[in-house]
Amino acid sequence: MEGFVSGSEEKPKQGLEGTGLNLPINRHGNLKSASSDENLKEVLQNIRSSKSPAVINYGASWCHICSQMLPTFCRMSNEFPKLSFVYADIDECPETTQHIRYTPTLHFFRDGERVDEMLGAGEERLHDRLWLHS
Repeated sequence: MEGFVSGSEEKPKQGLEGTGLNLPINRHGNLKSASSDENLKEVLQNIRSSKSPAVINYGASWCHICSQMLPTFCRMSNEFPKLSFVYADIDECPETTQHIRYTPTLHFFRDGERVDEMLGAGEERLHDRLWLHS
């Protein structure tokens, strides 16, 4: 049958892969993406229980500023290997990101608690905050 598509259709890419951006390779395994509400809840629980420093970048695929900042966020994950970096697309995690009113929004965690928030982009601002919280 011509034009017939089997049940093995590819799912749309999500998280960092779904951005369509050419992103730097993460060399330390400290960069993850949350691609569903359940996944983000699990990530948040791990951050709270591990007490390791972490940063969550809440963005959106349609947000131009987010797309400009994401390669920098990924590159900095290599510069700060002791921090956990998480990218969460607000459209893929709608329930757990209801409180996000601006993209990009970054939340910084230390000892399981959110200790800082950064709204908007800025490579130097991001670097300074990462340095402060690492």
